Amino acid sequence: MARFTVAKTFTWQGTFTDKVAQVCRVFALTEDWVRDRRETHNCTVEINQGDIVCITGRSGSGKSVLLRELEQCFDAEERINLNEIETPSDRTVVDCIEGDVYSTLRAISIAGLNDTMAVLNQPSNLSEGQKWRFRLAVAISTGRKYVFADEFCSNLSRVAASAIAYKVWKYAKRTGTTFIVAASAKDFLCDLVPDVIISKAMYEPAQVTYKDTRRQ
Repeated sequence: MARFTVAKTFTWQGTFTDKVAQVCRVFALTEDWVRDRRETHNCTVEINQGDIVCITGRSGSGKSVLLRELEQCFDAEERINLNEIETPSDRTVVDCIEGDVYSTLRAISIAGLNDTMAVLNQPSNLSEGQKWRFRLAVAISTGRKYVFADEFCSNLSRVAASAIAYKVWKYAKRTGTTFIVAASAKDFLCDLVPDVIISKAMYEPAQVTYKDTRRQ
């Protein structure tokens, strides 16, 4: 088990124009208050190998900030971020995924990319939902210990999101791969079965809940 403490502070970086001043007067804000404003996102969390960690909260609450800060805590050679995986136009999906045919098809199946013509297409030609599945398959095929994903399953149908969440849970428990994801939606959590839930609300400290009550 490893404990991580992350924190990121943002200060107001704007220019105090006449229009900004007028808006401040509407909301009874002073220039000094605006310039001194600090927004800090922080969290302390314990993560075991093979855990699924889900950061939840509304848009703008700081989920992505915590995800990025947590990602920096892990060795670059052991982690992969779905959002940074490219979608080439010069190769087919199957040629972009590491391993032999069997392991390639297994990664594709876990990611829910089961349409034959999709896996023989170029990743750049896929729909947005298919591109997300492709990135998940690529991440799985690399065998990296830590997989990060922002807006997890956000552009999939809710049925597909639940199905893939369950497959990710099975894969994580079978291989010991740790998934650290962020999501606004919560409807797939019963299928993802996260070991750790980090609830993030705007301007409030993150709340960490563990499935294993011994870590409470």
